[in-house]
Amino acid sequence: MKNIFLIGMPSSGKSTLGKRIADVLHYRFIDTDKIIVREEGRSIPEIFAQSGEEYFREVERRVLRTIRPGDSLVVSTGGGMPCFHENMDYIKSTGVSIFLDVPVEVLVRRILAHGHEDRPLNNPNDPELLAVLQKRYETRLPIYAQATITVSGETTEDEILRRVGAWL
Repeated sequence: MKNIFLIGMPSSGKSTLGKRIADVLHYRFIDTDKIIVREEGRSIPEIFAQSGEEYFREVERRVLRTIRPGDSLVVSTGGGMPCFHENMDYIKSTGVSIFLDVPVEVLVRRILAHGHEDRPLNNPNDPELLAVLQKRYETRLPIYAQATITVSGETTEDEILRRVGAWL
């Protein structure tokens, strides 16, 4: 069975939805950020602070390349993962991709609700968070738009599963 990759901005719901899809389809769920934290032995903010974003993006590339076609995985990717090192091309060649297109205002609400700073590029204390996220969204959108399936925040889980099923 094909892998399913969930892509989109941080706080778009990739992990939450990914776990549900995996349960329904009897796939295994993985979160690439959690794999990176486990393999590196440090948090993502620590990786950024100690080794920089370029190093982090290389680690993302390496982790992604361990996923092979036909692994029957639902993969929650980091928000920037598809945008570096031809990762979107790799994602498209190894499975079905789903872009969770969530309005930036909703992302800001979710980031503020988390109440912790686990996303080094999205500081909840930044008064310019909305503008920063809007610019990042606009920059990433051409990559995200290459996904096999695009779903909006209003799309029901049943509809997502129906659309994914057509590609499996």
